[in-house]
Amino acid sequence: MNLTLLDWSIVLLLLALMVGFVFLSKTLMKSVTDFLATGRTGGRYIISMFQGTAALGAITVVGAMEQNFSAGFNARWWEMLTTIILVALSVTGWVVYRYRQTRVMTMAQFFEVRYSRSFRIFSGFLAFTSGLVNMVIFPSVTARFFIYFCGIPEIGQIGPWSGTFIIVTALMVGIPLFFILTGGHIAVMFTDFVQGVFVNIVFVIIVILLIIKVDWAHISQAMDAAPKDASLINPFQSGKVQDFNIWFFFIGMFGLVYTKLSWQGNSSFNVAAKNAHEAKMADLLTNWRLIPQWGLFLVFIPIVAYTIFNHADFKAIADSINGTLAGAGTDAMKSQLRVPMVLNYLLPIGFKGAFAAIMLAAAITCHNTYMHSWGSIFIQDCIMPLRKKPFEQKQHLKYLKMSILGVGITIFILSILFQQTEKVFLFLAISGAIFVGGSGAAIIGGLYWKRGTTAAAWAGMITGAVTATSGIVLNAVYKDFPINGQWFWFIAMVSAAAVYFVVSLITCKEPFNMDKMLHRGKYAIEGETNVVKTEAVKGWKVMGTTKEFTRRDKGVVIATYGWTAIWTVVFVIGTIYNLTSEVKNEAWMSFWKIYTWIYLITSIIVTIWFTIGGLQNLKEMIHALRTMVRDHKDSGYVEK
Repeated sequence: MNLTLLDWSIVLLLLALMVGFVFLSKTLMKSVTDFLATGRTGGRYIISMFQGTAALGAITVVGAMEQNFSAGFNARWWEMLTTIILVALSVTGWVVYRYRQTRVMTMAQFFEVRYSRSFRIFSGFLAFTSGLVNMVIFPSVTARFFIYFCGIPEIGQIGPWSGTFIIVTALMVGIPLFFILTGGHIAVMFTDFVQGVFVNIVFVIIVILLIIKVDWAHISQAMDAAPKDASLINPFQSGKVQDFNIWFFFIGMFGLVYTKLSWQGNSSFNVAAKNAHEAKMADLLTNWRLIPQWGLFLVFIPIVAYTIFNHADFKAIADSINGTLAGAGTDAMKSQLRVPMVLNYLLPIGFKGAFAAIMLAAAITCHNTYMHSWGSIFIQDCIMPLRKKPFEQKQHLKYLKMSILGVGITIFILSILFQQTEKVFLFLAISGAIFVGGSGAAIIGGLYWKRGTTAAAWAGMITGAVTATSGIVLNAVYKDFPINGQWFWFIAMVSAAAVYFVVSLITCKEPFNMDKMLHRGKYAIEGETNVVKTEAVKGWKVMGTTKEFTRRDKGVVIATYGWTAIWTVVFVIGTIYNLTSEVKNEAWMSFWKIYTWIYLITSIIVTIWFTIGGLQNLKEMIHALRTMVRDHKDSGYVEK
């Protein structure tokens, strides 16, 4: 084994802490709403942590490392535009605010309120199917990481499969299942909070350690040796970078706007906030919350790994890793393990255990979030709408747990059988597009356009699903099919949006009552907002602050705008200068060194800030769950 007793002790200590919170959550869960959405008690910091950690599974870490090993620093240059888009979406409350105003439990329930019950059932089945397909690789990719990183020995064969692989994959499903079935969404929120605090601390410490261990001169020399037009430091000379080039990131930027809240893997998070304003602030704070992860660790660590594999001074380490990975399976599987194995060689005792611990926590929190979502969606949006009356509470909870258990068993079996051939992020993009390719049009049109129709929602959803499914089939049948998963996702989004718009224009006979659906004006609900009257905010006012913003809220907005403005200026000036002048690699490397240090210092501040805020929110949430009066009719059933 690669881990010492100290390393394993750290892993077990974090696991024990999470288990303790799970048993606490069991004492607090008293209703269906608690099981599905933590009783809608989430504060902004704990919701923002949940949003970040739900998306940061072990598979996401592996996928991001794989992406940035290929793309280098270039990813962060184009993602500066992404930051601008994210802040604009957060400050305006794009989709998030209006969705929370509807008070629905799931996206498909919103589809019933806005369109029809039959469309809810169809979209529920489609989201459920897309989620299962998407999650097929989660347990297996995670299991392979732990087997190779920890050096877990082979214990024999179970049929054609490795016994170790089967057992570790089962644990990657079984532990999260235990957590969900014990404490429902409250357990999900608590365990995500533990991971959120711990992961940022460990990420920052590991980056500091590797900055000391691998000097910048080695990094510069290795990155500078990349082939022409496939630069990993100059984003304007990266046209031949395979898969993760400029178009990959531009499609991702479009997807940020189009698919906001479309992906249902963390659907419970979307309705768990105290009110619409807290959901909006959580979305805004997430821009800061993700800096230590996506802005620092998941960029810098793959760069270090690339240096190890491509600098002569580290040839012995690279050869040893390649030898270890020789039996790892397909090229796609080997690609996933390169960066983690570099960390295995570079991290000292204790730090290996800390990294393994956060990867275990990431796997648990991501898997329990997703299994909770898919299992809940099956009951809430596929089964319950078929009934003439809602479930009784005990019956409802029983069926939710049975559904989640069924999802876990299915995912385990499919994960063992499925052979992955595409890179992680490309597979996730195209499999997720089965639902999000068409749902974005139905969501945006439903929330913002009173002339969007049910016929248009059907047409757009089917168009997106058919396009994405065609992409999966073509990429499976033809090994080197020229259109990858990211491009098929883009085609699905654009075609679905166009179809929704055209069909709405043709079929709309009467505008929809948006105020009633969004509980505005005379339909407002007491306690849902911090102001007496809620009205639609229009035009450029959406970029500012409203009456709901406190002085502290406004400070967060100003800080976010300031941070974004600085990087926007850097991006604009840098782009203009590179398009008009030749910039040498030495200049780019100097820039990326400064960038790394700025993000490191910011990450330290963010980690302290969110730990304090998260602990306060956790205390408030526990108090609310112990004292609040439950509304057992708030179960997601739509009365007709």
